[in-house]
Parts: sequence; structure tokens; C-alpha cells
Amino acid sequence: MISRKHVSVLIASACCLVAQGAAQAPATAQKQSTEHRKTSEPYTGDLSIFDSPGRDQRLQINRVMDILGITSGKTVADIGAGSGWFTVRAARRVGENGAIYAVDINPESIRYIDHRAQKEKLHNVKTILGKEDDPLLPAGAVDSVLLLKTYHEVAEPVRLLQNLRASLRAGAKVGIIDRNGNGEDHGVGRDVVLREAEQAGYRLLDQYDFVKGDKMDYFLVFTVKQ
Repeated sequence: MISRKHVSVLIASACCLVAQGAAQAPATAQKQSTEHRKTSEPYTGDLSIFDSPGRDQRLQINRVMDILGITSGKTVADIGAGSGWFTVRAARRVGENGAIYAVDINPESIRYIDHRAQKEKLHNVKTILGKEDDPLLPAGAVDSVLLLKTYHEVAEPVRLLQNLRASLRAGAKVGIIDRNGNGEDHGVGRDVVLREAEQAGYRLLDQYDFVKGDKMDYFLVFTVKQ
């Protein structure tokens, strides 16, 4: 027969476990909502559509590169490189003494960019078949990074940004250009990106709205927290 004293101890222990579970639940829910939010299916269609006439002017890509410090001799990572549209522009900007890592999880994109770089005689382009949560860049090698209209497709955004940190040199800038959306409509909210970058250990340097006239697109610039 269980004494009243033992019953009281059992009840107290149960209450403690319930309280601990309640305290941990919000943190767990927050982590799940961050790591596994809605994302868009990565594009696998005709890659040539990204080279639409006038895209340079619409995105003001030279101004973007100025802000990210992409100059002669620098090393740049184009994550979610797709057709290599940004890769080739950054490659010309950094010159033969610089380097561009074109990263994508789609093997077809890697083949497309390799062929494009060969055709355009850009010997400073290096392609990397990355992972959903890791761009697989070499350690301490990169001065500037751009994720151009790609972030909404990243399945593990916080882990990818965390894994990216090891490849960054001191003071490196990470740019994210995307459009406001719900994650699965080829866009993701600016506030979501800010929250995930902060969780991954970055701080916001600046933000811009010039990359599209309707203000739906945003350009965020981060650096690693010190």
C-alpha cells in the first residue's frame, strides 16, 4: 500500500515534468518553424530564362556588387548559381586574380555553368555541387557571397548559413536578394530572413529596396557577429 507521503512525492514529480515539458515546447516549436518553414521547389527547368534582356538594369547588379565589395582580386561565392547569370558578371569584375565559386544543388546547373565558363573563356570560375544545408566551400576563402532569388528555395536555411561561416574571411559580406512571400510562392518574408540570419550568427549591415521598382524585392547585407 502506497503512503500519503509517497503519493505526494509522485504528484510533485509529475507536476515538475509537466512544467519542464511546457517550458521546452515553445522553444522546440520555434526551432521547427524556423528550420522547416515552407520553401519553394528548386527550379529545374530551362536555365536560359534567367538571362532575360534588361535584367542587369532591373536588378542594378553593378550597384549590388559595389555594396558587397566585389572588386578586382576578390573571391566570391554565388550560392544557388542556377544558369551562372551572376557568376559570369562577378567573374569579369574580379578578373584573373580573383575567383568565383558557383554553388548549386542541381547537377544540371553545374554542367551548364561549366560549359558557359568555358565558352566565355572565364578561367576563374569554379563550380561546386553543394548540399541543401552546406555549400561545401573551402575554409576561410570567401570575401563576398550572394544568394540571388534563391533563399526561398533553401530547405535548411539556418544550417546552410551556419555552415557557410567557416568559408568566410574576416569582414566578409553576405548578400541575400529575394522577394516578399510565404516561402512556397517563390518568395520569403524579409522578417523571416532577418530572424534566420540572426539565429545562424550574423548581424545585419544594411538593407535596400532598389533591386526592383515595385519594392517587393529586398536586398539584405549581413556579416558574421563578432
